[in-house]
Amino acid sequence: MSKPLIALLTNNDDDVYCFRKELIEGLLAEGYEMLISCPNGPKFELMKDIPYIYDDPVIDRRGTSVVADGKLFLHYRKLFKKYKPAVVLTYTAKPNVYASVAARTLGIPYINNVTGIGSVVNMTGVKKAFILWLFKLAYRGAACVMFQNATNMQLALDSGMVKGDFKLIPGSGVDLKRYPIQPYPDGGDGKTGDTVVFNYIGRVLHDKGVDDYIEAAKRIKKNYPNTEFNMLGFIEPTEIHYEKELAELGKQGIVNYRGSQKDVKPWIARAHAIIHPSTYGEGMSNVLLENASSGRFLITTDNPGCQETVVNGESGFIYHGGDVDALVDRIEEFLKLDNETRKNMGLAGRKHVEDNFSREIVVEAYKEKIKNVLNKNGEI
Repeated sequence: MSKPLIALLTNNDDDVYCFRKELIEGLLAEGYEMLISCPNGPKFELMKDIPYIYDDPVIDRRGTSVVADGKLFLHYRKLFKKYKPAVVLTYTAKPNVYASVAARTLGIPYINNVTGIGSVVNMTGVKKAFILWLFKLAYRGAACVMFQNATNMQLALDSGMVKGDFKLIPGSGVDLKRYPIQPYPDGGDGKTGDTVVFNYIGRVLHDKGVDDYIEAAKRIKKNYPNTEFNMLGFIEPTEIHYEKELAELGKQGIVNYRGSQKDVKPWIARAHAIIHPSTYGEGMSNVLLENASSGRFLITTDNPGCQETVVNGESGFIYHGGDVDALVDRIEEFLKLDNETRKNMGLAGRKHVEDNFSREIVVEAYKEKIKNVLNKNGEI
């Protein structure tokens, strides 16, 4: 006899394949059936060998239309009525809110994952208050709320968002096998020797610090011509002005926009460091975890969800988010290191994620919580 159906809901195929695949496989191995609700995208092509029921919802991720969000809530309610999941797992803002409320109206237990308070952190006034109220509405009825960093957890507890069970997990964790240590490339000092390569990997979004990255690249390239600055990731539809700017920067040889990549590993392999200048409300930066797992030096901000991934001065550098002068200083500091030191600091980063951020930790936490919920409901 098969075990109950677990529903997993999120807003992007990247989120499913890059961050939840091992969880899905782990739950299937336990005998559960899986329902995945997520807008279709190319990453599902890479999951053809995994058995699951698929649902393709319409989610306007960054939109504020009450009508669109109302339709999403009704879609989730209809979906849950049809498949009757035993437990619902929600990720990202809109599934966290609307799927949770839909599940609660039907008496279905749900586990939220706070993948970051997102751009809400930088909002003010009525809009911020309303969105935080929506989160409160969702999280207060949860069987468990999983937090990816301690700052978000404290904010949620202080504002009364959480009433019941909660747990701190190490982000989405990183699959250490999928991101093995990559051989470290030769590199000079930015003026002589082999070109030193920096990557930005992530959505092209102001709050992710792309303007700071661009400004830092402009300043560094003037004095250190033997450097290469790449940018990988899709441009948010709400910030399409970056298309023109990045095309111009590419012509000038300052920043090379590489678009959205199915596999970032070859780009990580040829780089010496990742720069993640985020001031966004991160959960835990997967980009930083993946680069550290690959043995790459990290340069990032003191933003919650970023700083935890680095041992400052040992596996990378941390600077105050939004301070471009400080970012430039850190890049120059990195360029002054000999290449062997860079390599060894990258290996220290690998050790840090092995000890603290393995995806196995996250998968086991979910298995345990799901078992507890089902036991409580008498389903297993």
